[in-house]
Amino acid sequence: MKILITGVHGFVGSNLVTYLAPQNEIYGLDIIAPEKEGVAKTYSWDDLDSGNVPEVDAIIHLAGKAHDTKNQTVADVYFKVNRDLTIKIFDYFCEHPSIKKFVFFSTAKAAADKVDGMLTEDVVPSPVGPYGESKIAAENYILSCMRDNPDAFAGRGVYIFRPCMIHGPGNKGNLNLLYNVVRKGIPWPLGAFENRRTFTSVENICFAVNGVLTKDVESGIYNMGDDEALSTNELIEEICKSLGKKAHIWRLPKGLMFFVARLGGWLHLPLDSERLRKLTEDYVASNAKIKRALGVDRMPVDARVGLKVTLESFK
Repeated sequence: MKILITGVHGFVGSNLVTYLAPQNEIYGLDIIAPEKEGVAKTYSWDDLDSGNVPEVDAIIHLAGKAHDTKNQTVADVYFKVNRDLTIKIFDYFCEHPSIKKFVFFSTAKAAADKVDGMLTEDVVPSPVGPYGESKIAAENYILSCMRDNPDAFAGRGVYIFRPCMIHGPGNKGNLNLLYNVVRKGIPWPLGAFENRRTFTSVENICFAVNGVLTKDVESGIYNMGDDEALSTNELIEEICKSLGKKAHIWRLPKGLMFFVARLGGWLHLPLDSERLRKLTEDYVASNAKIKRALGVDRMPVDARVGLKVTLESFK
């Protein structure tokens, strides 16, 4: 296949190129255009307007503004990138009926900022903040186009992926930050909170993308996640195994930590009530739908195996 990948030079894009390039012809669309092994050529967004981009069989839309954990990004930036660029590239897909597959990378945060029980695809979306809100706006545009003109999508596949936290070699996100904290020997004081979270190995992402591109998979929204959810305590233990260190997990009373967090809010310290909630909440998503669609019982990479590969890359 000839595949166009937007955001091709990013973390997920680079991994997809490595995975897909041996059997496919890959083109990039990005704000930068250095030569990249496995990519025939990278085009600019202006090239899309001028018709310079070659005909392709599929588009994978990765380009976006990632969640800013420091909350320093102006809300408009999220919408200009996450919503407006999605509209631009999806309109291009709609105008070129020869392109048979479109994969949009949204986020689990477009569906829910917090999860009670298990997150599934049929949840009524309730994003909080401009990151999730801009992604759901992009999703809604795609879904409205498909609903308003279903004949235009006959014989074509449109897939909205909602991954939970993605990890893999080259990852620079929150997992890397936690790794550096643990590496310094700083004890984890929230061991009393046995929260569980779904992570997503980038290898499982690549497997799912290849699956929808090569199989007859129904269009729709699909959660992306590893089969196993891990607690933060288990994650820290895995980090320590990778470092060859003993895990220092303090199980301080929850009541004490809630008090410390409230005090932190008053004194503007790093740990306040909102950050405590984020660090200790459950966020478990079901990947049953994508596995049914691909005809598999398990994703190819176990969560702990994928994390081990990620953590080894941090060294």
